[in-house]
Amino acid sequence: QVQLVESGGGLVQPGGSLRLSCEASGIIFGIYTMAWHRQAPGKKRELVASITNVGGTNYADSVKGRFTISRDNAKNTVYLQMNSLKLEDTAVYYCNVWVGRNEYWGQGTQVTVSS
Repeated sequence: QVQLVESGGGLVQPGGSLRLSCEASGIIFGIYTMAWHRQAPGKKRELVASITNVGGTNYADSVKGRFTISRDNAKNTVYLQMNSLKLEDTAVYYCNVWVGRNEYWGQGTQVTVSS
């Protein structure tokens, strides 16, 4: 059974930083592309960043230069380092993986940027 468990969310002031973690189980973690998505209130879920099994990365334009996705295959964990946070980064952040034709999501972790 595939499970994704996110952690690291919280309340931070504009300009601050947070690091999200997502630990995966039930999959051979090292062979899959992992991704972070987010959903703000009243908005559609959107892709934030992804990382391939060999470390290739992709970012949404809105987070380029501020967020960094990385992975530790020995720990079955993908990270999202978020710097220079803005009010508009407030959202629930979800970890995601496609395994074959099945898509899996974590439960999400709330990130609130507020002064």
